[in-house]
Amino acid sequence: MPDFRSSGATIHYIDEGAGPPILLIHGFASNLEGNWRATGVMAALTKAGRRAIAIDNRGHGKSDKPHDPAAYGIKTMAGDAIALLDHLGIAKADLMGYSMGGYISCVLITEHQSRFNSAIIGGAGERVLGKQFDDLATGAIADALAGVKGSTGNPIARQFLTFAQALSGNDLQALAAVMRSGRPSVDPSKLSSVRIPVLVIAGQNDPLVGNVKRFADAIPGSQLVMLPGDHLTVFVGNGYRDTALKFLAAQSPVPAA
Repeated sequence: MPDFRSSGATIHYIDEGAGPPILLIHGFASNLEGNWRATGVMAALTKAGRRAIAIDNRGHGKSDKPHDPAAYGIKTMAGDAIALLDHLGIAKADLMGYSMGGYISCVLITEHQSRFNSAIIGGAGERVLGKQFDDLATGAIADALAGVKGSTGNPIARQFLTFAQALSGNDLQALAAVMRSGRPSVDPSKLSSVRIPVLVIAGQNDPLVGNVKRFADAIPGSQLVMLPGDHLTVFVGNGYRDTALKFLAAQSPVPAA
């Protein structure tokens, strides 16, 4: 199993297929297997002639899971993603992130835009642009994950806990530390400087992300596609995969053999 070291942590990843590279970054309390393998996204990308590289974010999957919030943070995890590209000797790649991975992708395309040809940001909305979720994450959600008594009264916190408990191998104290590290808002003025092609994908019935159109409008020239489903069921069927592949074929095509 391939691993590498980044900012004091051992980070797990997979690297499959051949062709133009695309980096995949999963969501909170998931892992590369759940977000990308089980949904068929990895297989679809490699079948389309692409090199699919997926990372287990720190605190998740087979990567290290420290219990100290100081070991985390969205910018730290974005740094892990860049370190993985450097580790593999990849100067430039396409990018796909979902949910927390979409948030990480926002940091990557604003602070490391030159490393990416295009980006697909899924499961993200206007909450990326404000601090409402940061307050909820560092408070009720983190407390619920850490098992603080009486903390599951908040329905969103309870939903996060239920999802985290459903995936075998999750370390709830590590996930609580991820949340306590905070999710400061992404500066809309930085998003306005993005010039690479961006696709925004979200479920039509996703209550977690806020207004998706307002988020997409903050990124010049971005495409927005709303698919049936909510934050989890948007991957059911072939809609997500087909939408992503169509965008990549247009914006970052595989060279003819």
